[in-house]
Amino acid sequence: MISMTGYATREKTLDLISVTVEIKGVNNRFLEINVILPPWLSGMEQQIKEHITSCCGRGKVDVYIRLREQNAPVSVSVNTAAAKAYYSAINDLAAELGISDKPDLSMLLGMDGVLETEKKRYSDPDKIEHYWNIIEPVYNETIKAFCSEREREGEHTEKDIIKNLVIIETSLIKVSSFAPVLEKTIKENIKTRFEEVMGNQIDEKLILAETASHLVKLTISEEISRLSSHLAEFRAEIERNKRPGKKLDFLCQELNREINTIGSKSTIVDVSSEIIIMKEAVENIREQLRNVE
Repeated sequence: MISMTGYATREKTLDLISVTVEIKGVNNRFLEINVILPPWLSGMEQQIKEHITSCCGRGKVDVYIRLREQNAPVSVSVNTAAAKAYYSAINDLAAELGISDKPDLSMLLGMDGVLETEKKRYSDPDKIEHYWNIIEPVYNETIKAFCSEREREGEHTEKDIIKNLVIIETSLIKVSSFAPVLEKTIKENIKTRFEEVMGNQIDEKLILAETASHLVKLTISEEISRLSSHLAEFRAEIERNKRPGKKLDFLCQELNREINTIGSKSTIVDVSSEIIIMKEAVENIREQLRNVE
């Protein structure tokens, strides 16, 4: 069993380039992948998404990749149009206020957008491969840690689910022991009502027909059988499927349906108490399954 939630981050420096990879996962109905890269490395996005898809079945996965280059060559250019616009605006303001000072070069260079800097990157055909060779080892280490974290959390979740499954199975055994008592009570109640109405003029065939009719409506044997079958299938799905979330969620609906039906039919207090215990256990399982692939 694998959890949809997990977190891992790694940071390394190689060739004066510091690489940070951070991966976060939370529960989601389907697989949703967001990759946040420096703009000049957007060509890597599809490659990373395909790899995440091969590792994760469901969940919302965010991948952050950050690069910091030390001593990288930088090109500096002057936005002359911006500088002229600042100069003109400052002169107009000075004239309006009656100030004779003129803006000097240092003032203009400090204005936003006058100096434009850009780190020199590798040419387009080479840059993706160059940076990916630096990023890949860090990414591989991070995704491995991320998947391990999801598996570790999934193991804890599976143990908790099994614990609640045992609670349901134990309660079902107790409920099953009351099934004959319930049928006997139904038969006795029908016979008593007939005696109250008809006295000694009792038609045994009529009592049997009425009893059969009520047993069909009120007996819980079929529900017990179906509930047992669903519990067996639940365990089998956990054992054979590493990503059983969707199937188990469906089975929880079936478990809940049978438990509710038994509860509505039974008039025995002890059975009603076990119904409450089973419903709580099913709800706990469904809560845990929200984080399971």
